[in-house]
Amino acid sequence: MANVLKGKKIVLGITGSIAAYKACLIIRGLIKKGAEVQVVITPAGKEFITPITLSALTSKPVISEFFAQRDGTWNSHVDLGLWADAMLIAPATASTIGKMANGVADNMLITTYLSAKAPVFVAPAMDLDMYAHPSTQQNLERLRSYGNHIIEPGTGELASHLVGKGRMEEPEAIIRHLEEYFAEKEGDLCGKTILITTGPTYEKIDPVRFIGNYSSGKMGFALADECTARGAKVILVTGPVQRQTHFTPYKRCDVESAAQMYEETLRWFDEADAAILCAAVADYTPEQVAEEKMKREKTGDLTLHLKPTQDIAAALGRLKAEQAGRKVLVGFALETNDEQANAQGKLERKNLDFIVLNSLNDKGAGFRCDTNKISIIDRNGKTDYPLKPKTEVAADIVDRLAEILKK
Repeated sequence: MANVLKGKKIVLGITGSIAAYKACLIIRGLIKKGAEVQVVITPAGKEFITPITLSALTSKPVISEFFAQRDGTWNSHVDLGLWADAMLIAPATASTIGKMANGVADNMLITTYLSAKAPVFVAPAMDLDMYAHPSTQQNLERLRSYGNHIIEPGTGELASHLVGKGRMEEPEAIIRHLEEYFAEKEGDLCGKTILITTGPTYEKIDPVRFIGNYSSGKMGFALADECTARGAKVILVTGPVQRQTHFTPYKRCDVESAAQMYEETLRWFDEADAAILCAAVADYTPEQVAEEKMKREKTGDLTLHLKPTQDIAAALGRLKAEQAGRKVLVGFALETNDEQANAQGKLERKNLDFIVLNSLNDKGAGFRCDTNKISIIDRNGKTDYPLKPKTEVAADIVDRLAEILKK
């Protein structure tokens, strides 16, 4: 997945909250992603976590006071504010938020904030009653009006069933906010909207039985994260899988059947600059669905009459041909025999720009695997790729997509 934080310079402000210990996890996460971190801590913050711990993690001296020594050496908040690509204050107490909102520059952290030219992210952390108090909410609203990014507390999956609002957002979610910001500003898919289908479809036989397949959705979710990491707005149409993306997509549509996936995909296609059709959509669906669970004792031998489902790729290929605007259409082909010929035929019939071929004959590729081995086929030929993690396969596919979108 594209690493948008690599080389970024982050000023991390730490204030006097019990959540200050989580700053260690934020630092580790940022550095793991290639960022450079400089800590600025308030005097109250040092009561909760020691500067030596923070310095060991960042390999930089922690800044707390204006004057570093008694010999006149001082820390320039102006230089620090200009150095940063982003400033993150986490945890941010009610006191610090109030000072930021009203320009009370009585410590190094606030003066650095007032000098910062980079985007500022604020992760509040306090008691729920303090967070809900009108004065705190007014100060947060004022910070928003100044262009600061407020990372709402207690909205993550873990926090939602623990303390709830008021609790500082989890470190991995805070880092994700920064990643999404830089991806939207700097990625090679900035300004593009990508529609992605993924997962299986379930075709009902009766209220408890269905015809389905083994698709896990892993490849499509990896593609969604790769596109988002590169600045795209992602519309994700997913069949029934228990899976979440790393980044929050612009729009997520959960569907069950091939008919529902067809409807949602066509609904959003006009908004998209490109569509990646990664879903394993059923080719057939029962002509009739029983209203009650079928009993073996009553039915005996069972014959299912199936009818073809609507072909999503073919429908989008026709729309692409009809529309004056340029759209890119990417298909997938999972084959067991005559792989290249079948994929090439699908490319032509459905008006695709390129098709991603993988084979169930390749060990470690296809359904339920964390790896995949693909070939990309277009009208100029075929490019083969070795077996890789699906996250890296997603990067290869999106590289090809980005090349076409640039033309």
